[in-house]
Amino acid sequence: MATTTSLLHKLLRLTNFRSPLLRAVVPGVGAAFALQAAVGLPSVLARSERFFDASGSATFFAVTLLSLYLPGLRARAAAAAAASPQPLLSILAAPHWRQIALSAAVAAWSVRLGAYLFARVLADGSDSRFDGLRDAPARFAGVWLAQAVWVSVCLGPVLLANGVPAAAAAATPPAAAAAYGLGLAVFAGGFALEVAADAQKSRWRRRARDKRHDRPFLAEGLWSRSRYPNYFGECALWTGVAVAAASLLVPRPAQLGLGLTAPVAGRVAVLAAAAASPAFVAFLLLRVSGVPLSERKYDARYGHRDDYRAWKQSTPKFFPKLF
Repeated sequence: MATTTSLLHKLLRLTNFRSPLLRAVVPGVGAAFALQAAVGLPSVLARSERFFDASGSATFFAVTLLSLYLPGLRARAAAAAAASPQPLLSILAAPHWRQIALSAAVAAWSVRLGAYLFARVLADGSDSRFDGLRDAPARFAGVWLAQAVWVSVCLGPVLLANGVPAAAAAATPPAAAAAYGLGLAVFAGGFALEVAADAQKSRWRRRARDKRHDRPFLAEGLWSRSRYPNYFGECALWTGVAVAAASLLVPRPAQLGLGLTAPVAGRVAVLAAAAASPAFVAFLLLRVSGVPLSERKYDARYGHRDDYRAWKQSTPKFFPKLF
């Protein structure tokens, strides 16, 4: 307990920047890289990707909670140093309910996805994405570094939103409140779609292992509407997170709370940070590690089959068809 308290005090001192913006962002980004290094180094030495996805989800969870409660910890530490009564300061530093709800949404997503991916790699024994990387330590280490970047960029708007003083977060005009509700609704829709797509794929694979069907690839349910409905759901939910976070960041009191004094530049900066999150997710899934890897694998396995070519031609790659 004493060691934990000492580490916390060191973290507070090291990240006690004069800029509120840096105080909001740097601890979370630093924690993301530290956690990935802590899991990545032994994994590279062991040539194992078993904990890659689980550590990514755990990092999302830990960094989100850190950003939510760090302002309150700073306030209590300041009160203790000044020998001031803490109850009022604790109340003022407590997160606003919108910050809590947004953080809870991200935390729920991270727990669900981490559990799903960890169970999958345990069942399969390996992850084909890492073929050719396990025996190349520098490249394998780069993947863990890239995951820290992924966490940092995706959580950027959340880190900023949680860095807004609670009083400023409460000063939300009606338009921003409506945008917040819309953002959470989009998140919920994307989250539900991703969960449903993953559940259908897991059920299909389980039935294949039990020899209850002999279909070589999944082309039913949501997978008959989109070739990658889980990826579409992932992009949608991060779009919802970005919209909800932006609704907390655009009002003038929030920007002043983050030290952004130039009205136009501040608004552009927070909107850019919010938009970067879903844009980065879409880039990774559509151009780097998601769709391209899967397309190459499936084309090599089933590209000679007429039914696969017909499914690929008639089914949108990303945006689900409605009819």
